Amino acid sequence: MKLSLILLCVNLASLKGHDDSDVYLDVPQLIMKYGYPVESHHVTTEDGYILTLHRIPHGRHSDTEEDNRVRTRQPVFLQHGLLASSACWLMGPPEKAAAYVIADGGYDVWLGNARGNHYSRNHTHLSPEQKQFWDFSFDEMAYYDLPVVIDYILATTGHSSLAYIGHSMGTTMFFAFMSSRPEYTKKVRVMFALAPVARVAHIRSLIRRLAPHITELEFVTEILGEYELLPHNQKLIQYTEELCANRKTKELMCLNLLFLLTGFDFPQFNLTWLPAILSHSPEGTSVRTLVHYAQEVNSGKFSHYDFGVAGNLIHYNQTTPPLYPVTNITVPIVIFWGKNDYLADPQDVEWLASRLPNVAVNLKVPYPYFNHVDFLWGVDSWRYIFRPILKYLPFFLGQ
Repeated sequence: MKLSLILLCVNLASLKGHDDSDVYLDVPQLIMKYGYPVESHHVTTEDGYILTLHRIPHGRHSDTEEDNRVRTRQPVFLQHGLLASSACWLMGPPEKAAAYVIADGGYDVWLGNARGNHYSRNHTHLSPEQKQFWDFSFDEMAYYDLPVVIDYILATTGHSSLAYIGHSMGTTMFFAFMSSRPEYTKKVRVMFALAPVARVAHIRSLIRRLAPHITELEFVTEILGEYELLPHNQKLIQYTEELCANRKTKELMCLNLLFLLTGFDFPQFNLTWLPAILSHSPEGTSVRTLVHYAQEVNSGKFSHYDFGVAGNLIHYNQTTPPLYPVTNITVPIVIFWGKNDYLADPQDVEWLASRLPNVAVNLKVPYPYFNHVDFLWGVDSWRYIFRPILKYLPFFLGQ
């Protein structure tokens, strides 16, 4: 919560050229505001989590009856990263934000929300107030969330397969998913991995400093009964907007903290959209998810959650958590990575690419300072990331 407050303390009043009402709009309201059709769908996982999907069935300029016939449009699924939500794909003008660009490119866009975030906090019999609700990491997101979401999208659209775009944890989920559920290979025609995260042995983020103390963090959260990490908080957003608008807080003080987590790239950060971005992130997840990543920093391996020797024997029938066999993933994968990414370090990306058997394209962003959040919010992300994706999609989807 303290980190959220610090990151939000920027002089919002000094940021001109953007409608600050976006700060208070939810995802469907944002999409409608910018002239796109929107639908909200709900799916229930095998273990009871109720997930929200947001859909943009076509672009703004679909005029003809044929254009609006949704079944003719190939579905493209976008999965957000850690502490984010479907909103992360909307933070920018329509000609540059990922979801709008892809919808205007002629595709049926579906935006996922992982269990526990702002839009997926419901369960068939558990409450977010209960510890059991938060007993998950990206293991469960991969094994339970992605299969039911993909099946629902295909059943709704009448297509037999889709394209998958993931950022950060959205790629972690996919690699874990395909390692655990290979029967879904035929349902994904191509996967676009933006800032892919599997093994994190060379992570340079502040998370590396947290990792050695992860046992203490788990102990403290147990004592305090806090199992949710950095949830969406509307009152905090209102308070910080008022606070920061009345003080001469310098934007770069805020951005320094943000970039310490993600890499430094001031020229690519769009200050105009900063209020909206910070009002839609963080969006919450389980503490266990962060612990799982910290475990991987410590072990240098891409593996299931480590419950300790006794817990591992119960869950896996072995003393150590099993590794994810990424060598078994045969879906064509297009990798986008940046040299200045503190979370998806180039050495870890190279390790992953060398083990995936079907890397169709391995693309280093041709800008040396491109960092982890530039893949979503960089001024030139449309040029380096989303325009190339639109170029590749017809090839993989057979259009």
